[in-house]
This record gives sequence, structure tokens and C-alpha cells, in this order.
Amino acid sequence: MSFDGSFTHSMRNELASTLKTGRVSKINQPYPNELIVTIRAQSKNQQLLLSANPTYARVQLTKIPYVNPSVPSNFTMIMRKHLSGAILVDVQQLDNDRVLNFLFTSRNELGDQTALCLSIEMMARHSNIILIDQKNGKIIDAIKHVGADVNRYRLLLPGATYIEPPKQDVQDPFKKTTFEDITNLMTEFPNVDVLATNLRKGLQGLGKDTSLALASYLHQSGKPAANFKRFFDQFNTPKPTLSNLANNKINFTAFPYPGAIKNQLYPTLSELLDHYYAKRAQHDRVREQGAVLIQVVKKQLKKNRTKLKRLKRDMAETENADEYRIKGEILTTYLNQLQRGMATIELPNYYANNTPLKIKLSTQLSPSENAQRYFKRYQKLKNAVKYLNEQIQLTEQEIDYFENIQSQIEIAQPEDLIDIRFELEQGHYLKDHEQGRKKKKAKRQKINKPETFISSDGTEILVGKNNLQNERLTMHTADKREIWLHTKNIPGSHVIIRSFDPSDNTLTEAANLAAYFSKARESSKVPVDYTRVRHIRKPNGTKPGFVIYDHQQTLLVDPSESLVNQLRK
Repeated sequence: MSFDGSFTHSMRNELASTLKTGRVSKINQPYPNELIVTIRAQSKNQQLLLSANPTYARVQLTKIPYVNPSVPSNFTMIMRKHLSGAILVDVQQLDNDRVLNFLFTSRNELGDQTALCLSIEMMARHSNIILIDQKNGKIIDAIKHVGADVNRYRLLLPGATYIEPPKQDVQDPFKKTTFEDITNLMTEFPNVDVLATNLRKGLQGLGKDTSLALASYLHQSGKPAANFKRFFDQFNTPKPTLSNLANNKINFTAFPYPGAIKNQLYPTLSELLDHYYAKRAQHDRVREQGAVLIQVVKKQLKKNRTKLKRLKRDMAETENADEYRIKGEILTTYLNQLQRGMATIELPNYYANNTPLKIKLSTQLSPSENAQRYFKRYQKLKNAVKYLNEQIQLTEQEIDYFENIQSQIEIAQPEDLIDIRFELEQGHYLKDHEQGRKKKKAKRQKINKPETFISSDGTEILVGKNNLQNERLTMHTADKREIWLHTKNIPGSHVIIRSFDPSDNTLTEAANLAAYFSKARESSKVPVDYTRVRHIRKPNGTKPGFVIYDHQQTLLVDPSESLVNQLRK
């Protein structure tokens, strides 16, 4: 599973055939390491995604919508200045490496024609997106600046001369004409795994999975040279494939590789990557952008769970309160037998058939004071019961609240994190990032709209993605006669069916949405309660999104991602 040089070869062909002669119409940077260049080509707007993400570095066309920041970054502004209106002349690959160069012609402020190269290097943590002036070879800007303190060989800074990544002493398999070395390797290393390792050492652009597939092809009947050519010819006529492997992993390849259990084909490489990366990259972006929120929630959960253990331990001690009362009463009854300075005394316990009871005494207290000490201890524990019960209830509510926030972050889109951050700031769990700034008037936070789905019979279904969205949806947006759904005793989204009398099928589909957008997403037979909105109440002083309800009925559903995608508007 790698975006290796050979896969890049196939992607280069796809992008060149789709985008060449196209004109740049928009440039946005929705995430720190990713650039979206919209190119008008073949009478369509094509979204070109360039990602220098350390984990998901890639280049592709994408149909996934992105939410752009309200204020563009400096890098975005420089890209717009130089590339807006530019014509894409060609897409070139550096040897068979994971480097693609998009060559543009544009005009500068004086109207003179300029030649620009937008280079994307997909090399894990060294991935980068670099704009280069082809006339003088100088870097205009890079999405990641790399100074001399990090890399003395290659400076990736504005104004520095662009130097290509170091070349390796390996062969480009697409330009290979002699195959004696391949035959020798097969003779020396008959084992497929060992052969694959040695093929990677001599050929450029082979990931581990590609080298294993090539080794398997070479061992097939026929001449090694013919098998070698047949393997690499398939990168020129790809059949984009998503494969299920024996170790429960999923792999994407330019064509079906040997050893896959199940293959699913896609029309284009870009659609394949959209399907493969949609959830993974989204989850990674959420974790990257929500790192502070995740840490705050983890810290609060740890603090409250520790507090709950201590409170329950203290509560367990109150169960022994009667022992202190009994000892106090026995000491009072036999007060004449006590003397100052005694450390212990054994007296008959008339609450247990006069069984001898050993009682500890303080040598510093009088007999009467020792008896009073036990009564005071008893009274303190009895008074603590009410307080401890209240604190346990409040702490359990805090744990439920933060577990709910935690599950909301897991299912959040990056734009939903704004609402979650604002909620934590309002609750004073997170310092308001606006504090310290002089503001004439505090702006009212705009809450994002819930996501809209359409049932199979055309009924609109709304799903809140966080507490603020949930509260607005249920308490302000929904009609009192509409249907409200939520997973039973499980943190999750509020779901509203915009109908007074929905069909059974719509109810089931809405319940599926409620189960999918909850902590029980990966479970089966998830209980989902539903009732009319008029039966929902919010107690005074409770956290955002917290409600109580009655007159509910319950459905059991199995969350289905395919159904969610089908219903998504």
C-alpha cells in the first residue's frame, strides 16, 4: 500500500490526459499541508489535490468538497499571485521517482510571459510543494520551509536555487532494455520475498507491495524479460484496484496484484484514492487540527475518573459509620472503667450478645473525650454521605459529558471542531484564544448547520455533529411535531426527521444515521430511541446538548456506512 514511483507514473498519465492546456481558476489551502488547485479543463472544473501530508502524501483529482479557511495563508496568496490564470503546459515525472512537476505558462505584473513549475515531492515526512521560476531556477515559495539547520544540501526557502532530490544509483524500469541482471537475480534469489527485496535495491520506484508483485510475475511461465515488460506495461493502461488482503488490510494499486482475496475496480486512479483516503485522511486532519481539544478532553476525563475513584472510596468508608457510633455508646456506658492514658480497652458489645469488643483510645484524651471522638467521627461520616452522593453524581455527569465530546471529535469533520472548541471555551475548560486581544465588541459565534440527509422516500433528515449543533437542532430548529432520534444511553448525535408522520423505512434509515453518528458506530444491534420533539426537555443548568425525554420507542439497527453515503445529500 504505497504511493510509489510506479503508481506515480500511472497518476502522471491520468493527470496529463485530463488537465493539459487547462487554466487555473482557483487556489485554496484548506489544510496546512494540502493545496487545492482548481483547473478548468475539458469544459469542467477539476480539483487537483496536492498533499504534502507526512502520512498521506499524494497528488490526485478529487471530488470531495473542502471547507477553506476564512483568511488565506501567505503561501496561498503567493500561489494565487503567480498561478491564477496560468495555463498547464505539461505534467512530468522526475525519472520514476515520487516527484511530479506541473509546468505552467503565466504572465507577470508587466504582462511578460513566465514559465513556472509547481513541484510536488511525495516523500513521507520530507514531502513538500514548491513553486519554482523556471527561468532562473529560483524557489518562489514552498509549503514547508527547509533551512540549512535541517538540510545543508537542499535549501527549500524563497529565493534559494532549487535542487532536485538526490538521485539514486538505480534503474528506471520503464526505460530498461536489457534484462540479464534480472535473470541473474532470479537465479541467485529464487525465494519471492528475497527476490523482491533485491529488486527494490536495483529498480527505482518500487514500493514493497509492487516489488512483491513483480517478483511473482517474474516467476510465472515465460521469459523473464517478457514478464517484466508485461508487468510494467499495465501501469500505462491501469485498472485502478482496491484489494482486500489476507491480513485484513486494504491496498490500492494501479492494477490487480497477485495474492489479493477480493478486488474492487474503479474508473480512475483519483476516484480510487478518494475512496481509500476519504475516511483515513479526514480522521488524520481532525486529529491534527483538534490536537488541543483531544488533549483537553483526555485531561478532563483522567481528572474526573481519578476523582470518582476517590469519592467512591470515601463513600465505602461511610458504610462503617455505625461502628463508630456503637463504640462511642459502649465507651459512654462503661465510662467508669476508662482511665486517662489507656491505649486500648476491651468491653462487652451489647449489640452483639456481649461479645468482647476491642476499642482503641487516645492516651492524650480523657475517657469522656475519647467517647466524644467516636461520636464526632460517626457524625462526620453521616454528613459526608449527602455530599459524596452529590459529588459522585456530578463527577459521573462530567465523565459522560467528556466521553460524549470525545466521540464527537472522532466523527467530526474538520469544520465541526470550531463548534467544539467554542463549547469548551464557554465551559472554561479551554482558554479562549480571543482573550488578551482588545476587542470593541465580542462577535457572536456562528454555529455550523447540521448535516442534511435525504431518505429513500425523499424525506429530509438532519443530523447534529456536536453538542451546540444538537441543542440548536432539537430545541430551536425542529418542529414540536417532528420525530427526534438518539442512541439509547450511548453518546451520539441528535437526529431530526422533518416529517410529522414518517414511513417505517424513513424511521429505520434515520435510526441508522443516529447509530452511525454515535460511539456505537462499529457495533451491531444498536438501540435507538425515537419520540416526538414535544417530549424532549432540557433541565435548567445542564450542559449543551443534554436533554431528557419520554414516550419513546426503540429500534435496533446495524450501522451501515454505505447507507449513510447513499442518504447523504
